[in-house]
Amino acid sequence: MAMRPLMVAAAMGLAAMMGAHAPQAQARAYVDVDVRVAPPPPRYERVRVRPGYVWTPGYWRWNGRRHVWIGGSYVVARPGYAYAAPRWVSNGPAWRFHAGRWVRRY
Repeated sequence: MAMRPLMVAAAMGLAAMMGAHAPQAQARAYVDVDVRVAPPPPRYERVRVRPGYVWTPGYWRWNGRRHVWIGGSYVVARPGYAYAAPRWVSNGPAWRFHAGRWVRRY
């Protein structure tokens, strides 16, 4: 009978440890925006090499009335992935925005 509380405590400890080492969930949010106003040319940004990091270039974001510049930044590199920069693509008379994302390398 004395073994039962010990086994329950061990099982609870193991369950807690497994929860602490669970991989993070990755949400995928793809939002496409169509705009009738072409974005201005990208701005020049000085980039320096930082080992272990990837530069995510700046882009023009549409705020509902006009394009607003969002500056680039460094993010931690993901082994096995390449970063696809955000971009505007001509879509008939409109422009469609594709957000930046990580793409698995093959």
